[in-house]
Amino acid sequence: MFLTRKAQMVAPEQTLPGRDERRFALTDKHLVLGTPLVTDEVPEGYEVALFGLGCFWGAEEIYWQVPGVWSTSVGYAGGTTPHPTYEEVCSGATNHTEAVRIVFDPQQVTYADLVKTFFEVHDPTQGYRQGNDVGTQYRSAIYYTTPEQEQVARELTKVYGDELTRRRLGDITTEIRPAADTPYFYAEDHHQQYLAKNPFGYRCHANTGVKFPA
Repeated sequence: MFLTRKAQMVAPEQTLPGRDERRFALTDKHLVLGTPLVTDEVPEGYEVALFGLGCFWGAEEIYWQVPGVWSTSVGYAGGTTPHPTYEEVCSGATNHTEAVRIVFDPQQVTYADLVKTFFEVHDPTQGYRQGNDVGTQYRSAIYYTTPEQEQVARELTKVYGDELTRRRLGDITTEIRPAADTPYFYAEDHHQQYLAKNPFGYRCHANTGVKFPA
């Protein structure tokens, strides 16, 4: 992942125009899980979680290993430009963050557990960066899909934030918004399950080292 010098959001009217539809094909099946990659339709009773936690390659790898996760994909969320490319997102001119979309069975793994993992595996205090990755596309974000998810996200953010404050590690900068307000656009096919295709590829796991309080 290359760095971007963009360290602030741009006005929506100044973002790139994008395009009306996706201009690339996606593989049908998840390379690791064997389930559908494009999950616009999910199995009955399953839920969708959407997080931004830095470089989406490593974020997706973490979540596809969680028992109860049915499918994952990487893409772009939280921005204005429709159907952006990776290069456009990295320019800082779309306002998107790199995101991982998770379809999970809540009977096997709770949304709260996914949020706790989210906080443990990245540093939510860094603003527009994660470690050496600098830019608005690396910001911390939770895009909830139900009112219940919003309640869990806000409650756990406060719990973890209080713990970081107690340890004087900084304030949480995580963006919390409804997923309905921020369309998710699938990233290019070569980014999907990137670290399964490239086991020695780049991983950024900047984190605070703080486990979620019991």
